[in-house]
Amino acid sequence: MSGPTHFVEISEEEFLKEALGIVEKAQSRGIYLRILGALAVYIHSLDKPDCINAFRSLGRFGEGKPLFTDLDLIGYSKQRKEITKLFEELKFQPDRMVNVLFADRRLIFYHPQGKYHVDVFLNKLEFSHDVHFGEKPGSGRLELDYPTITLADIVLEKLQIHFINLKDLIDLIVLFMGHDVSEKSDKDTIDGGYIARILSDDWGFWYDAVTNLDKTKSLAKTFIETGKLSNEQVKIITERIDKLRNIIDTTPKTKNWEKRAKTGTNKPWYREVEEVVR
Repeated sequence: MSGPTHFVEISEEEFLKEALGIVEKAQSRGIYLRILGALAVYIHSLDKPDCINAFRSLGRFGEGKPLFTDLDLIGYSKQRKEITKLFEELKFQPDRMVNVLFADRRLIFYHPQGKYHVDVFLNKLEFSHDVHFGEKPGSGRLELDYPTITLADIVLEKLQIHFINLKDLIDLIVLFMGHDVSEKSDKDTIDGGYIARILSDDWGFWYDAVTNLDKTKSLAKTFIETGKLSNEQVKIITERIDKLRNIIDTTPKTKNWEKRAKTGTNKPWYREVEEVVR
């Protein structure tokens, strides 16, 4: 049973400024840190007023609630010591238990005045399914975009969630509203080809991903009835999700995918996720 949601205790503008400051300071030292999650969606929506308006009005946590709960970053485990030193210099307090127990996978730091906490994931996101970013600084996926992970990786981050909730579906709605889908790598579009290649080798991830794409379309349509999204906006979102789904469907699947597909849902296809207790 999860406890109450703790929100960031500073304004959106201040939170964005502090997050960018951390990533910029890391970059100046050759440390690869990139922003994940809702803040990454927000950053990619800043030049799209309709998307920012939707991000706020759709209510990730309900009407009138703040947008953000914490700062999620990802880096490389080979730079763990440098990352820890950076946060120490910024006067953040480490979660000593988590940072020892999960040192090769995850680090947690608390804001000097307790305004928010920072989760730093290392090399991959390891929840219902894995989203890999590489292990070697200079040759992984963190180098492909800045200050966030790529649009395709944001989509994978959301699609991997087996028990997906309202806030993550809203993140996907906003992302598809503001960005088209392509079959190749492009900073301004969602790289459907990469997403399809990842899913073509992992039936379980594929199953949850396509299920979540359908849920995203269904939820978007309900916002027409409440007047929070227009028919045209939902049409764009639906067309782009369908474009991604077509790329996924037409990408050849591996023998590994085909073998696991025969078993289907007769045995668990996702990892049970337990939240780190803070």
